[in-house]
Amino acid sequence: MNTASGSTPQQRWLTAEEQRVWRSYLHATTLLEDHLDRQLQRDAGMPHIYYALLVQLAEAPRRRLRMTELAMSAKITRSRLSHAVARLEKNGWVRREDCPADKRGQFAVLTEEGLEVLRRTAPGHVAAVRQALFERLTPEQQKTLGEIMEIVAEGLQPNEAGADLPWLR
Repeated sequence: MNTASGSTPQQRWLTAEEQRVWRSYLHATTLLEDHLDRQLQRDAGMPHIYYALLVQLAEAPRRRLRMTELAMSAKITRSRLSHAVARLEKNGWVRREDCPADKRGQFAVLTEEGLEVLRRTAPGHVAAVRQALFERLTPEQQKTLGEIMEIVAEGLQPNEAGADLPWLR
């Protein structure tokens, strides 16, 4: 909606071009996430977020991260992470370990079985990402997209104490 009815003098509606860009972004990101989710469900029986968690753990030292660090790197709430890790535990792909330095803290640890699932699934996922995104863009467009997304992410991730970020909820 870009009408002026009910707006205050300070209200700035999106221009027609901004509206076009915004809707294109929403359309593309929704379709991309759905495409990747369907590919991972088909090939590994897991949603994209679970795959992302396995990747984060695989890249971590000793294939383990504190649950709070994992929530932060995945950009999800602690509640959503806890639910996801419970499902990954049920599959035998992740286990939790208590943190010896902090009685309330826990680690999520990628199991050998989880690592094997990731090894089997990664080639198909990379192919899906490459086909859906990178093969459609020139190298210059890829670079520009990366720069734009970094700027947007930096602007949405405040560093001040008390920031309302998913992993702090």
